[in-house]
Amino acid sequence: MSRMKSEEEYRKTKAFHFFRWLSGEKDPYVGNLEMKPQKEYIEEEASLRERMRENQMVMDKVYDTRHNKWLFLFRRFYRIMAVVFCAMLAGLLLFTVSYLPPTGNASNPDNNEVAERYIESGMQETGAVNIVTGMILTYRAFDTFGETNVLFIATCCVMIMLMVEDAELKRQEVMNDRRFEPKNDAILQGAAMILVPIIFIFGIYIILNGHLSPGGGFSGGATIGAGMILYASAFGFKKTERFFDEKIYKITKVSALCTYGLIGIYYYVTGANGIENHIPLGIPGHIVSAGIIFPINICVGIEVACTMYAFYALFRRGGL
Repeated sequence: MSRMKSEEEYRKTKAFHFFRWLSGEKDPYVGNLEMKPQKEYIEEEASLRERMRENQMVMDKVYDTRHNKWLFLFRRFYRIMAVVFCAMLAGLLLFTVSYLPPTGNASNPDNNEVAERYIESGMQETGAVNIVTGMILTYRAFDTFGETNVLFIATCCVMIMLMVEDAELKRQEVMNDRRFEPKNDAILQGAAMILVPIIFIFGIYIILNGHLSPGGGFSGGATIGAGMILYASAFGFKKTERFFDEKIYKITKVSALCTYGLIGIYYYVTGANGIENHIPLGIPGHIVSAGIIFPINICVGIEVACTMYAFYALFRRGGL
């Protein structure tokens, strides 16, 4: 039969020490290992100089560009091949150009019924005085819609990479958005107060007159975007967000693209299936004319202006 051990005998057993260690009451390393702070190692000056000398010898041996035979041969070969490649490319281009048809030849690919149709019937079919605008926003409206989608997708990609989602970080970025430049530049702000309204009005004029004169949504939108960038540079994002913040940006940009898409779909369906198109062309030369060109120019201008400002805001501080 087993007998009950006294507490003094139990404290001497391995089971007592094991369960004491398991419960964390005692660290088995305390008192058994030397636990003194290590002294800082100070390298002798002679040893340090020897190590530096060996390191310099290795560097000189590896990166000796003057006496490295293989590096010398590679550079010589690289220069010769660069000259040969450029000469071959120039010769190939000249050979290709020699087979191009002469300028003005009636049989050239650009002299066909498509260009003739644009010039002779463009105003009657599109209502636009500006033949180029009538071409890119009616006959080739699908291509222009693709270009607008490219701007939208590019902005989305930049937002995914640079957008600050954390509310606290975004608040700090808004407060420190001008830490790399003067906060109150009187000359810049005075010039912006005068120029920004003029730039906005001129950009709107370019967009609305795109079907009457050189201009349109792309150039007008770029002008308006430049004005918004100037205003944000002069007064900061805090004042800019009073009338154009992230929410307004998203609504405006998506609405412009969707409106363009809906107008384009209606125009494609009616044109392809012979359905009657109820969009009036108006009187050529009037501001409200040219059928779908007028609203599409506005949508493209909004899209381009938002894209320019978004790129500036995102690359500057990671938010709109």
